Amino acid sequence: MSLRHPVELVSVFAAGPGGGNPAPIVIDAAGMSDTEMQAVAQHYGHESGFVLPAPPGSGCDYEFRFWVPNHEMSMCGHATVGAVWLLHQRERLQHDRLTLQTRSGRVAVRITGFTDQGAAVEISQPMGRVEPLPQPQLHQHEILDALGIDSAQLAPLPIQNACTSRVKTLIPLASPSVLDALQPRFDKIEAVCERIGSTGLYPYATFDAGRQIFDARQFPRASGYPEDAATGIAASALSFGLLANGQVEASARTITIRQGRAMKRPSQISVRFCIESGRVDGCWLGGPVCFETHVGAPS
Repeated sequence: MSLRHPVELVSVFAAGPGGGNPAPIVIDAAGMSDTEMQAVAQHYGHESGFVLPAPPGSGCDYEFRFWVPNHEMSMCGHATVGAVWLLHQRERLQHDRLTLQTRSGRVAVRITGFTDQGAAVEISQPMGRVEPLPQPQLHQHEILDALGIDSAQLAPLPIQNACTSRVKTLIPLASPSVLDALQPRFDKIEAVCERIGSTGLYPYATFDAGRQIFDARQFPRASGYPEDAATGIAASALSFGLLANGQVEASARTITIRQGRAMKRPSQISVRFCIESGRVDGCWLGGPVCFETHVGAPS
């Protein structure tokens, strides 16, 4: 927002022109106050990423911080991918493997190759935790009411809370058409999420089971906007929910999460499980990045 801390806009996980989730990024955020960082997120209305020097003795390459209009977040998948991509574009990276310090812990980064748009970036997420709702029957009713649907529009799978960095509530729907038609009662989502210990509702539907392609939408609890075009942390949580339900393989085969179609910002997130000694141990999260051209710069 200032000449001292210029903001650059990238679009992360774009699946075609006009797609992806916009992310304002400051790659020289040293000296910025919390108020200044939050002001960037409030001005643009999107999750924003800030790159700072690593804390002394941390053994990390950088510290990353993240803000939405209403508060700071401990971790943001798409802003992390976007910030690393931008650092590479600006020739700030010395290696293709990095370690980042975030408020949710360390994040490993790897550059796996290059495309016409620049570096292909993947970031690590820890082993996911998947749990049933604390009071399944009561909370299912509240969730369906907030989404404006009934139980007939659910797939025959459990609603689950899943987490790699933040808890998301996974709601299996009968079809992508049911997902696309959702008209949530946004005034009810924050209260429902607080009762179930979640940071957002993540309804999803199977698009192509054989190819491990799933569609999803993200309605955050209290970020300052009603819907996300692409949510890396939710996609990684969903992958572990799918694994728990037997819907995907326990392998490094790519899981594709498509999001943003209802917002006319088509997005595509790739998740690959980390396999150690024949067992799943976390995942890698990635997708395409480009410069954003559809969000206005500060006036």
